[in-house]
Amino acid sequence: MTFSDFRKKILAYYRINKRNLPWRHTRDPYKILVSEVMLQQTQVGRVLVKYPEFLKKFPSLRALSQASERDVLLAWQGLGYNRRGLMLHKLAKTTRKIPNNLEDLKKLPGVGPYTAGAIMVFAFDKPVPMIETNIRRVFIHEFGKTHDREILKLVENTLDQKHPREWYYALMDYGAMLGKTVPNPNRRSAHYTRQSKFEGSNRQKRGRQLKAWLNDPTLDPARLAHKLQKLFPQRRG
Repeated sequence: MTFSDFRKKILAYYRINKRNLPWRHTRDPYKILVSEVMLQQTQVGRVLVKYPEFLKKFPSLRALSQASERDVLLAWQGLGYNRRGLMLHKLAKTTRKIPNNLEDLKKLPGVGPYTAGAIMVFAFDKPVPMIETNIRRVFIHEFGKTHDREILKLVENTLDQKHPREWYYALMDYGAMLGKTVPNPNRRSAHYTRQSKFEGSNRQKRGRQLKAWLNDPTLDPARLAHKLQKLFPQRRG
């Protein structure tokens, strides 16, 4: 398949089947950041519920920075992987404005290469090569490449330099469709790891412990912060 044919195929699907997702109707870097952090390892349906609730409670970077860890985690409940909420809170306390360049974005707490690239693309419409689950699925399925190094090169070669935002939306929607209609191509990825079961896992135990702490009115902010540090050691996302 030529790159030209590939683009036509993806865009033809997108014109008919594009998803109407709320974070696609904004170019606010903060709102894009919130959506991207929420979407990490979480189903879109769950994010569709929590995204507007979270933004209503914390409508700006400043509002989030002024919130308590308890309030942030209470708002985050239902999304899982609570460390993401804590890192988003820490990021808000670290900067007053979301940067508009890749290197400065990657210096922010919890922001890795994909999240930085997504902000550049979806908030600032910059043609930055990036890979996430749906994008990886598309290129494995269509081109048979299984290593991210090879896939990233294909992403660069097929990237729409003038309209990267819409192009990535098209790729992600096509990839989401593949995830429901064909055996998961991502299992052929050189980087594939099967997600561990939640039931009976340490994640489930941490979630129960966190819920108990958040609902304990006698636990002051300092003690809560100390417990959270032990429960969620800092990691870079």
